[in-house]
Amino acid sequence: MAATAVSDPLAELLPRIAAGDRAALRQLYQATSSKLFGVCLRILSNRDESEDVLQEVYLTIWRRADRFEASRASVMTWISTIARNRAIDRLRARGPLAYAEQVDELEIADDAPRAEALLEAAQSGEALGKCLSELDERTEKVIRTAFFEGVTYEALAQRMETPLGTVKSWIRRGLLKLKGCLEQ
Repeated sequence: MAATAVSDPLAELLPRIAAGDRAALRQLYQATSSKLFGVCLRILSNRDESEDVLQEVYLTIWRRADRFEASRASVMTWISTIARNRAIDRLRARGPLAYAEQVDELEIADDAPRAEALLEAAQSGEALGKCLSELDERTEKVIRTAFFEGVTYEALAQRMETPLGTVKSWIRRGLLKLKGCLEQ
């Protein structure tokens, strides 16, 4: 029995946004802004900067909606990646000593699935989860922290009190193992 693909309701909005439909952008914003703000806030730990980055994210979506490829990723994965990258760029612009601290007191109450859960599901969640669980605990932790929480390698090294090169090596070896596992 062939598996049926789950329809991405947000994917219908991107062609409309690419055609200049402001109502479609408004719908996308209403459906996704709390998640994307959470991604930005987790990385930047600053509400004002996170709001600024969130605005940049939606401007990027407005300008680049025509570049979205549903065959490569879900809309949520695509826009979360844009948000993560913009927030990390902003963090790097602060200077070499800036890093993201864990900010639990600024959590936004939201009953919807967490962004990490949506990302995992969108990227072949079962296979990815299985392959992640085959990694040693330390490697799984650094990969999850770096890629699902949006923590920079530098911040991760500081959190773990480990040299940056060591953390990068753990992640690189872990990603190679994940790639091998996912290709099987």
